[in-house]
Amino acid sequence: MSELADRIYERARLTGEFRLRSGATSSEYFDKYLFESDPRLLREIAEALVGLLPVAVELLAGLELGGVPLAVVASQVSGLPCVFVRKTAKTYGTCRLAEGGEVAGCRIAVIEDVVTSGGQVIESCRELRDRGAEIAVVLCVIDREAGGRENLAAEGLDLRALFTMGQLRASRATDPARS
Repeated sequence: MSELADRIYERARLTGEFRLRSGATSSEYFDKYLFESDPRLLREIAEALVGLLPVAVELLAGLELGGVPLAVVASQVSGLPCVFVRKTAKTYGTCRLAEGGEVAGCRIAVIEDVVTSGGQVIESCRELRDRGAEIAVVLCVIDREAGGRENLAAEGLDLRALFTMGQLRASRATDPARS
């Protein structure tokens, strides 16, 4: 797993000044689109995410936008169907929140790329629950360790991250030649 952490770190870590969705600022940013646009790395990440799934999950739900490619590849790896969850339901056509299938009565694994405060994940999970879904777990690639896990737990949501920010940094610290 430390090799995967190194590859994510090398591919997606940016430095500078960044405003996060939560409103916080950070001098370090992990651009998920950089690891999601690399087909081999995306496949390895999806395989690792599938390893975090609890039993009896029936459906994968990728959150717009970064969770969608992860859910698609995890669907291919696991054989589980997936849906694509919008930030807000469409106001035209089918007026759906989740595209690609029904969520009512399904035990779902919600997939996100990076979790900071967990705000959008919480909103999306509330909307999915309102539509009859049972949220079995929330999976993410990176937990920024900025309160997201605690905020999700307060909503009864179990967050399973491939890596925390601390783990990504620690994997770099163990090999000074890569720092």
